[in-house]
Amino acid sequence: MEKDLVEYIVKALVDKPDEVNVNVIEGEKNTMIELRVAPDDIGKVIGKQGRIAKSIRVILSVVGVKLDKRITLEILDD
Repeated sequence: MEKDLVEYIVKALVDKPDEVNVNVIEGEKNTMIELRVAPDDIGKVIGKQGRIAKSIRVILSVVGVKLDKRITLEILDD
């Protein structure tokens, strides 16, 4: 569920949606979502002063409350 949500949001933001890669690492009470996008699209996902990334994290925290989990988002640049 979380993976689909992040994928949907990020693909709408970037210029190269086919290069969006979301990896979910499940724990007992924690879930880490690793996000990779094309190098040109990193700025679009992070936003000015990190506002877009923060907004995505807020949405994930609301989902986490519903699922009784802590969800973290890591935006990776290779």
